[in-house]
Amino acid sequence: MRKSFLPVWVFARIAIRRAFRDKVALFFIFAFPLIFLFVFGGIFSKHNSVNFKVSILNDSTNAYAKKFVDLAKSSKSLKVDAEANTLAKAKEKMSRGQLDATITLPQDFGEVKGDYPSGQVTILYTQNNQQAVQVLAPALQAMLQEINAKIVPTITPFTVTTVQLSDKSLSAFDYTFAGLLGFSIVGLGIFGPVNVFPELKKQGVLRRLHTTPLKVWQYFMSNVVSQSTVGLISLAMQFVVAIVVFDLKVSGNIIDLAIFLVLSIVCILGIGLAIGGWAKNERQAAPLSNIVVFPMLFLSGTFFPRFAMPEWLQKVSAFLPLTPVIDGIRLIATEGKTLFQIGPQIGLIAIWIVIIYAIAFRTFRWE
Repeated sequence: MRKSFLPVWVFARIAIRRAFRDKVALFFIFAFPLIFLFVFGGIFSKHNSVNFKVSILNDSTNAYAKKFVDLAKSSKSLKVDAEANTLAKAKEKMSRGQLDATITLPQDFGEVKGDYPSGQVTILYTQNNQQAVQVLAPALQAMLQEINAKIVPTITPFTVTTVQLSDKSLSAFDYTFAGLLGFSIVGLGIFGPVNVFPELKKQGVLRRLHTTPLKVWQYFMSNVVSQSTVGLISLAMQFVVAIVVFDLKVSGNIIDLAIFLVLSIVCILGIGLAIGGWAKNERQAAPLSNIVVFPMLFLSGTFFPRFAMPEWLQKVSAFLPLTPVIDGIRLIATEGKTLFQIGPQIGLIAIWIVIIYAIAFRTFRWE
């Protein structure tokens, strides 16, 4: 029994060393996923608040106008462009898309008319910024309401209050991070064997291995061990970056998460072994891998949550191999579930492992 597993460890060590010596492999295994993490993390991180780029043209010398300008400049939702200090400059920047809108205060803003001071703020915008202004106008009205409350006492018979629940909800970055891990597993498990196996066949390496007592299951297992080891290191690096840079909160058990990640790598790797083992050359492997990979990337919740899809598409995509992988990562890492609580995801992955590896063993070619 020990002799049967000896080739597994030997070839696994060789594959791991080859991966760490190959600069191109190092880039795609470690650097490329981190680049995606920084890009999507910067977009969907909770620190990335929505703001509007505006210019303010204040023609009033009134204290109330100055108060409004100060509130606007201190607002987190507004980024005031000091260079666009004339209407001509503001129009030029809006036409180029450098500004979302221009806020103007007339000369009589804040003057007393009747019993109280009054004034009207005007928002200038282009046709392309109509949606932005629908959010900007209420934000400015809230600033004016703060000034109004100090001038005119208001009676509010009907009010709204808020109550924070103890339950934690997922942020956009929580969904995105689980999807990015799934993307990394796909790149590691599918594109690795798909690129390597046809090259080894072309060089005659697999044909020479076939003349040895090495069995298919031993060769497959050595790939599983090596890819799982390298994959866990790559995924761990992404977790560290997400925690340090984007303040990710990992709620689940680390051991449960590591076990599930290994199971996920084994599942997705089977697809790469099946395609790479069947294909005679790169011309056969590349199109088939793209046909398999791209539907999973777009339908399994890799880059956006599946609940945003039509209901019928959610039901169909739930049975894709990558869907339980991403769902399981999210449930453990961000919702604190255990392996026993994600039985449906593990069960579906186990079914896919049986199906995929049965196909991989039947279609594998040594040359």
